[in-house]
Amino acid sequence: MNEADSPTGTTADAVVIGAGMAGLLAAAVLSGSGRTVTVLERDTATTVPAPRDGVPQGRQPHVLLHRGLCEIEELLPGLRQQLIAAGGVPLDTGNLAWLGERGWAPFGTPAFELVSATRPLVEHLVRERVTALPGVVLLGGARVRGLNRPASGTGWLVERHGAPAVRTDLVVDASGRGSRMPQWLAQQGLGEVPATSVDAGFGYAGRAYAAPPGHLGRVAGVVLLPTAGCPAGGVALPVEGGRWLVAAVGAAEHRPPRDPEGFDAFLARLRDPALADFTASARPLGDIAVHRRTGNVRRHYDRMASWPDGLLVTGDSLCAFNPVYGQGITVAATQALLLRRALSTTRPGWEHRLVRRLARAADLPWAIATGEDLRHTGGERRSGVDALFGRWSGEVDRLAAHGNVRAQRTLDSIYHLVGSPARLFDPALIVSAVKARLMGLPAPSPRPPLNSSLDRAGSLQEKTG
Repeated sequence: MNEADSPTGTTADAVVIGAGMAGLLAAAVLSGSGRTVTVLERDTATTVPAPRDGVPQGRQPHVLLHRGLCEIEELLPGLRQQLIAAGGVPLDTGNLAWLGERGWAPFGTPAFELVSATRPLVEHLVRERVTALPGVVLLGGARVRGLNRPASGTGWLVERHGAPAVRTDLVVDASGRGSRMPQWLAQQGLGEVPATSVDAGFGYAGRAYAAPPGHLGRVAGVVLLPTAGCPAGGVALPVEGGRWLVAAVGAAEHRPPRDPEGFDAFLARLRDPALADFTASARPLGDIAVHRRTGNVRRHYDRMASWPDGLLVTGDSLCAFNPVYGQGITVAATQALLLRRALSTTRPGWEHRLVRRLARAADLPWAIATGEDLRHTGGERRSGVDALFGRWSGEVDRLAAHGNVRAQRTLDSIYHLVGSPARLFDPALIVSAVKARLMGLPAPSPRPPLNSSLDRAGSLQEKTG
């Protein structure tokens, strides 16, 4: 598409601010509705997968939840196979060594499929697909400084630093955590945007290691969850290029350091030596990258009494989560599908109605992320119903840690946002919990076969080193 000239600069049917995953998926949907779309991205566009300043967590491991993988595949058919062809590693979450608060999850039974890849590779492939769509133009190095109404009073002028404004009928803000939409709305006389913030002070330190995907044998990856009693953990996942990404995670004073010696010492202090053993058996690549901006922030645009026509907010601009739970991309994909449905039947005021639906799409992941983070802050305040639900969730988690595969898959389905929390009240789980109270729990789930895998990997490294 070539942007058309206008007295104010250029025009497009829609402007998307931000070329992260939320912005790209929104652009794909808008293109599918026959609109011309200009995507304005602050970072300079690249032709190869590379971390962006606008995604500071991009150097850390990312988990594209099963629902997110399915929904992106619906929006961009064939992307899953493209990821695998580019080196992404398909794995089954049932083969992850997963240490939760109450013990190891059952290992070795089929669960949910993932394709493990770096965030830059996922974004790069999505960007290539979206910018090839009819009517889509991505402008890198474009810094938006404000929104204004044109003299006609309809549509928007998207003002840019050092470049002409873009005139459009629809603006989608997908600029992320740093969105300036609250300030722009205030300048339009629409008042203050209510917001909620929950920040447990998590920090991340991540490093790449050279090792083949089968480095751990049957074990596809390692996840050691931080818990309220032990607010430090980590993860190791295979990615493209014969690499693994290893991240250390900790809250507040338990945040991991940047230096290699401190990083190794942090892993050695975790509840289980799996990650320390892994890094000792693989070859480190490059420096350690840290990330500290991890608070949950929700802007309640859905609560505003009035909302201007031709304006939408999506992705982290609407609701940003602690990245440790891997929910952001999945929520952005869900919101893109909601946008696609809304565009098929637009009526006056459709934007405000859609903003409310987009906000509701964040309800469950917000409850999961903030519920867990509040446990680390000591500031957890729950109603009687929420407290009861939390205790029952813990009971289901305890069943899973003692080998109940149904309990584990139920928890997995909620974590991957493919199942309702109501599934926790499956009669079979209630019966299992009653039996456990009367007769005692079975033996805990055994530790996955990590030691033998790492022993073999270490021996192989010695032979080939």
